[in-house]
Amino acid sequence: MNSVEFEPSATALEQEGAGYVVASLGVDSGYVPYTAFSAKESYIQDNPQIIQAFVDALQKGMLYINEHTSEEIASAIADQFPDTDEETIATIVARYQEQDTWKNDVIFSEDAYTLLLDILDESGQLTDRPEYSALVNTEFATKAAK
Repeated sequence: MNSVEFEPSATALEQEGAGYVVASLGVDSGYVPYTAFSAKESYIQDNPQIIQAFVDALQKGMLYINEHTSEEIASAIADQFPDTDEETIATIVARYQEQDTWKNDVIFSEDAYTLLLDILDESGQLTDRPEYSALVNTEFATKAAK
């Protein structure tokens, strides 16, 4: 029987001997921007220091996960997953690291934007395809990545 499972369920099935992960959607899909943040243009203009501090913190997190071991990351995030033991979290993180799941920066590239639109379009969720430049501001992420 085939099924699509998300973590930590996929790893739990492996640990129970009830199944195994044969493929990852993330490997084949590329860098899909699953998380995005939005703010009104007026807020961004009035509060650039808050926006920059927020994006700097996100970038710091990206650097952390790209510069630390799966065990170190699991220890740091374990409190966010109270129903999952630290060893399982480390296993999941190691899998993500091996698959190159995480980017090195938080810059929302035009390629990633186009991929997201393609996915939404193929699922019937789009009525039009807004221009990248009309919706995406990479100024703060670019600055944070330096």
